[in-house]
Formats: sequence, C-alpha cells, structure tokens
Amino acid sequence: MAQKATAIVKSVLSGDTLVLRGRPGPQGQLPKERVLHIAEVTAPRVGTLSRPDEPWAFECREYLRTLAVGKEVTFTSTHSMPSTDGTPRDFGIAEIGGQDIATELLRHGYAKAKELKREPTEEDLKRRDLENEAKSNSLGMWNPQGPKTFTVHHMMPTDGQAFLNEWKGQQIDAVVEQVRDGTTLRLRLLLPDNVHQMVNVGLAGVRSAKAASKQGDVAEQWGEEAKFFTESRMLQRAVTVTLLSQTGLGATPVGNGATSGPAPAGLYIGLVQHRNGNIAEFLVANGLARVVDWHAGMLANYGGLERLRSAEKSAKERRLCLYANAPVSGPTVTGNGHAANGLARSFEGTVVRIWSADQISVVDKATGKERRLQLASTRGPRPSDPKQAFYAVEGKEFLRKKLIGKAVRVHVDYIKPKDGEYDERECATVRYGGQNANIAEQLIEKGFATALRHRRDDEDRSSEYDKLMAAEQGAVAETRGLHSGKEQPVARIGNASETSAKATQFLSGFKRQGRLAAVVDFVSSGSRFRLLLPKENQTLTFVLAGIRAPRTARNPNDKGEPFGTEAYEFALRRYMQRDVEVDFEAIDKQGGFIGSMYVNKTENVAISLVREGLASVHSYSAESLPWVKQLMDAEAEAKRERKNLWKDHDEAAEAAPQEPTVSEGVALKTEFLDLIVTDVRTVPTFSFSVQILSDDSIASLEKLMHEFSQYHKTAVTPAGFTPRNGELISAKFIDGAWYRAKVKRSSPIKKEAEVHFIDYGNHSTVGFKDCRPLDPKFKSLPGQAVDARLSFVKLVEPESEYHTESIERFRALCEGRKLIGNVDAKEGSLLHLRLIDPSDPISAEDPLASINADLVREGFASIDRKGCKYLNAYPAQLKKLQEALKDAKLRRNGMFEYGDVEEEE
Repeated sequence: MAQKATAIVKSVLSGDTLVLRGRPGPQGQLPKERVLHIAEVTAPRVGTLSRPDEPWAFECREYLRTLAVGKEVTFTSTHSMPSTDGTPRDFGIAEIGGQDIATELLRHGYAKAKELKREPTEEDLKRRDLENEAKSNSLGMWNPQGPKTFTVHHMMPTDGQAFLNEWKGQQIDAVVEQVRDGTTLRLRLLLPDNVHQMVNVGLAGVRSAKAASKQGDVAEQWGEEAKFFTESRMLQRAVTVTLLSQTGLGATPVGNGATSGPAPAGLYIGLVQHRNGNIAEFLVANGLARVVDWHAGMLANYGGLERLRSAEKSAKERRLCLYANAPVSGPTVTGNGHAANGLARSFEGTVVRIWSADQISVVDKATGKERRLQLASTRGPRPSDPKQAFYAVEGKEFLRKKLIGKAVRVHVDYIKPKDGEYDERECATVRYGGQNANIAEQLIEKGFATALRHRRDDEDRSSEYDKLMAAEQGAVAETRGLHSGKEQPVARIGNASETSAKATQFLSGFKRQGRLAAVVDFVSSGSRFRLLLPKENQTLTFVLAGIRAPRTARNPNDKGEPFGTEAYEFALRRYMQRDVEVDFEAIDKQGGFIGSMYVNKTENVAISLVREGLASVHSYSAESLPWVKQLMDAEAEAKRERKNLWKDHDEAAEAAPQEPTVSEGVALKTEFLDLIVTDVRTVPTFSFSVQILSDDSIASLEKLMHEFSQYHKTAVTPAGFTPRNGELISAKFIDGAWYRAKVKRSSPIKKEAEVHFIDYGNHSTVGFKDCRPLDPKFKSLPGQAVDARLSFVKLVEPESEYHTESIERFRALCEGRKLIGNVDAKEGSLLHLRLIDPSDPISAEDPLASINADLVREGFASIDRKGCKYLNAYPAQLKKLQEALKDAKLRRNGMFEYGDVEEEE
C-alpha cells in the first residue's frame, strides 16, 4: 500500500485537481511541486483562451479553492501519470483535517462519481449515495435552476485606457490566478453581471527582481524567492484590487494553469489587498522588493507609501536579501543636529535671492550667514533648452513672488559634494507661511520643475521625496507647465540703457507715467541697480539721485572704498529681486536712468542708505529733489550716531573753515553753480556762453521775455533806424523771436549789424530791418549770458584734423544742457569753469570727475599749462587731468590715434 505524505495546496486547477508543494528546504531552497488528481471523482473543466468553461466549472473550482488552497493535506498516490513538463502527476486520495476531499466534493454537489467499468466496491457505493444525496438536496451542480452563465475574458481589455477610466479607484473583488514574479500578478476580476476579466497587475509602489518565466530562463537574484514569497501567500486567494494606472496597451492573453505564460504586453498598476494586509509591505520588509519612487504620485491619494518607506528602511538596516551587499555611504548629515559641513541642519532665515527655478539664497537668522541652497530632489528647467527656457523664467518668477524677502524654515536633507566646476551644495526642504508649505512641492505641482530621479541606492534625497513625486504625477495628469508639450516662446526683453540715445527716447515717456512698477534684477553697488520693467518689457540701469554710495572693488585685486562692500551687501539683501516703484528724473551719458526708488510704496531707498551711513548726500544734485530735507536729516542722524561712513565723524572739524592749499596762484573757494550752456562759438577762437540758473534770475528772465514778446507783437521798427556800435537794441534771431542784443559792429552801407544776444550769448549778423530800439523798461535786468572758457584745459588746436570733432564732442556734452559749474578763476567777466554733468553717476561717486577731464581722456583736449596760471593751485585736479591724459595716450584716443602729438611745454 502506498505511503501517506503531506503537502501544501498551492492552487486548484479545476474542481478535482490540486497543485501541491512541499515546504522550503533548509537553506531556503524552493520546494518541489506535483499535480494530484482526486481519484474516482470528476468535475467540469475550467476554460482557457481556446475553449470556454464547461457548465459549473467555475463554481466547482471555487468550492475546492476555498476548501483547500494554502492548507496542509495528507495524500496517497494510487498511481502516477506521464509528465509533459517535468512536474510529477498522480491520481490519489487526499484529506484536509481528517476530511476526505472526494467525499466533501460529492456531498456538496461539486463533483460526480466516475462511471465504472467494473463491479462497484463498498467505497464506490458510498460515493454513489453521497452523489444521490446531493441531487436530492439540489446542491451544487444539481441545482435545478442550472449553472450561471459567466462571460470570461481571457485577454487584457482591448481599450485598456477606457477600462481603466471606468474602474479606476474602485475596489474590485478578484482572485489571484497566477504569480508571475514577486510583484506581478494575474487576476480574475469579478465584475457585475457575472463578467470575469483577466488582467495583469503590478503591485503599486514596489518592484521585485524578475523570476524565470519559462524553463531554461535565468532569474535575477532573489527573483525566485520573491515569487515564492508572494505565491505562497496570494495565489488563488480572494483579494480586492484598486486599479490606479497602466503601462503599455494592447489585448494580451492572460495565462491559465500552472505554467508561466509570455510576458504581458500590457500591465495595470494597482493596490492588491489581502485580508491579512498589503503583500507589498511584507515583500519590502523582508528585503525582497524595492520601493518604486515614481509610483508616489499614483499612491498619494491612497496612503501607505510611508509604511513602505519604513519597511524598506528596516530591511536595509537588517541587510536582508536585496540589501545584503548594499554599500554603506558616508552620512552627509551628523546626528548632532548639524550637517557634515558643520552648519545647522535645520534653521530659520530670510530668502534674499532667487538664483534659478531650483536654487535660492537664505540668510540664517541665528548667524547672519548667507547660505545658497538647492531645493532637495528638485530639478528646474534648463534655460539653454528651447523647450524649457520659458518655464525656467516662469519657475524663477514663481519662487521670487512666493519667497523673496520672506521668512522660511529650512531642513538640510543632504549635501551634494563638489563635482568638477560645481561647488558643494546644500540640498534642503524649504517651507514657508502659516501652512508650512513645501515650496518645492508647489513648484513641481505647477509644472515649473520636476522631481529628480535618484539612483535606487541613493539615500541622499528629499525628506518628502514621495510628495514631490506625487506633485509631479498631478502636473503630468493635468499637463501643466513642462508637461504640457507646448514650446512657449521666451519674451524678448529690450535694454533701454543700451545707449544714451536710446535712453533719451524712453525718458520722457517714463516721466509722463509717474511711478512705474519694476523689479530689481541686479545690484551693482549700493546706489546702482539693473531694473526690469515688466509692463514695458525693458531692462535698464538705474542710479539713485541725490546720493553717493562708496564703490566696491571691480576686480578681486582692486581695493574698494571704505564701506563699499557694506553698502553693496545692504542693498543686495534688502532690495535684490524685490518689487519696487521708480520715478525718473534724468539720464546719464552712459544711458543710465537717474531717479528715486521705493520699496513697499513708502520706503525711499536713497534715504534708507543715507540713514544707515552707507551713502552720503550729493549736495548739488540733491538740491533739486523734493525730498532733499529728508536726505539731509537722514545724513545728520547717521552722523550723530556715527554709523559706518561717519564712524570717525568730528562735528567740530566739519564746522571749522577749510583753508585751500595753494602752491602757485590762488585757488578760489568751491562754489557750485547751476547753469546751462546757451551758445558755443569757434570764431575767432573757441568759447562759449552760459546762463547762471538761480531762482531769481530764471523768474526775472522768464517775466522779461514774456513781456518782451507781448511788446513786440505790436511794436514797429522806426523808419530809417540805424543801430550804433555798443548800443542795446531789440534784434530778431533766426528763430523769428525778438531778444535783447548789444551791437558789436554796425555797417550802414550793408544795412546790417553784428550783434551779441546778451541773455543767451549767441552772436549773429542781422539786417537793420530786424533791429529796433530797446524800450527803456527792458534795460534794468542785466544780461543773463556770461562768457566762459574751460578751466585747466584747451581743445585741440584749429590746425589739427581733430579740431572739428573736438568741438562737436563739446557741443554733444554741454550745449543746451543743465550742468554744474565751479568757477576756478576769473579773467575780467570771463569765467574759467570746471563743468560737471549731474546726470553722470561717476560724478556722484568721484568729486574730481568733470567734463573737462572727460575731454582730455577722449583725446579732444590737453592740459593748458600756458593759459592757466592757476593750474598748480589745484593739485588734485592736476593729478586727475594727468591720469586722464595718460589714459588717452595709452588708448590712442582722439588726437593721439597715431602717437603722442602733444606739444612740448
């Protein structure tokens, strides 16, 4: 008599056939399998792709599946059958818990006794009685209502996406029909109306190594163990499945039977829940599967990923299976609350700069140190990629609006080491606001960045990596930003400060609009910025009016002015990338715009710099500003408190009169005059005229000219009027208007006079018909034009080919423009003037800067050692001019184009 043996029921092929397996071997060896057909009974065959189910096949199999799968059986093989695949096949009897399986099948009507070709034995008669009893009780197959009609689809849905859309997120009852590998199952979905749909499902959030799909294949390491782990717990168990997504499309046969079928061409991703829990968590906890990062998005609404991460961490610590030989990476973060670089791992601070869509700078509140941070596990769009450039701009602007100037909470997740030209970088999770929002998550959710794909053995990642992946999944589903598939053009932004001429075209329009909204795009120094005007789509250089901030060193080897760095840092941290408003006053000769800038609508940036002692008031350019008193008060306050520039300020020394240093001649006391160059003359020699602009003189001249114009609307020229030399008259200028003039030479023969217009300095020859006597009431106001020459320098001589160019350059810089003049000497009524352009930012920074020196530097003038007897009385100015002359020769500017042509003196 054959011996009894024990085994575990792995699965049920039909109502009368079991697949048995032994227990694992001593070193975890996988058990062998055999097929056992229950002797002396028969049940309907379950269908396949090529043939349908026989009537009652599914119900019979379900009864035996529920009765036997996963349980231990005692079986006796009565005889063996030939094997086609190497798996032993036997006929025999089997018991579960002392109950004969054949008896239970017959008693409940889920099998029939076999037809005999021999005389029945006593056991045969008992089986007949059991069958008749089931018939009389209408049990199982003997139900008079007949079998249910099942529609079984053995192939994956033809329209996989439509099927997913219909059932996504719903819990569906199912039976696990096959385990392909540890994390890939074939399920029978039990749908309404007796529809059974076979599908391939990958477990959401995890992935195991691949098992061998057919005889002769080589499995990946730990692939067979993972398959056995899942198979022993899930095969032919009742489960619920929630479909979440799919990979691949197409109608694919779903295998049936014990052997593995071909690899599925289509696969759904889903949650498979057994009554004992989620098999995915157990696989990961035992080191037989890894967490799949990119499933985070689809799992976001269902939870469980945190438990998977915890299980994975435990398996790694215990170095189980897949993690047995995992390399141990050195920690970038220590256990004492500090990162490996010695700085605090968690801190609060203020965002002072947005570098890109994934990099920011934060000033640590505790230390005051600025730390440049990379958003952990986040990759911003590449500006160099045409398809991403637009979103790189949008992402950076999103961060600017959300974070700049705001308090944030930072947690350094890991430190990215130096790599080639890239410096070491702290990678952190940054939170802000009352909701403690993760800015990286919001950025990715908008489609302005993506979550970084880490290597599976890379532990350096965001502490909220799964949320970042979920945010990206949402952006992909909604086709936002980078995931829209659209190539957005990047707006072309003009540069209004490209040239002085271009800036002039914009100035009047900007001034008409009043205060304009702008963004500080770059900080050059404490008082010089690059601004972006979003509505005008222009960038421009902007200089704060009325102040002078100390300069920083332009090159690493240069030395900046005292407190230049402090002024720059102050402006950088408080105003960089802030929304501001600006008023425009003028432009400088480099095309920079001069004016006032406001933060939060009320804070005048110039006043703030002066109050901190990081800028001084530039008196002659500040006088015309409506808020000059506030500037002066702020400077006085900084001096009293001895802040920065004024730390060594001595009020008594400032009040004491300063005696000029004179080496030859006498230097006049500095006295700046507002003036306008009204006329430039080249005959007989170069000279020019200016008007001194004081409130009284301007008002008096305007009143006189108004009355003068009204008078000449009705006045007539007396017949035979002949102007006399030296006489004051009214004369018509080439513009058709009448002005006061002095006759230099009168010619009765030619009936014309050479005249000098005393209020503007112009010289002209006019006919007697355009001359009238000057009414006495217009003689009381002295002439407003004053003749002048340049201090210290002389323009290129008339015989030089550069003479005409030098005159034109002087006209461009001075004629018709409001300037500042300092009288360095007087020669009768002729003033020797040092001219200063108040719109030039260099003049605000350098008290020795002047148009005189600029002309020398450009090679259009030289130092006038013969004509300026007072030259040595101004040693600082002389040194400045000598430097300018040396620079002109070095650069071959102007008359030095072909070498040193300066005459020996």
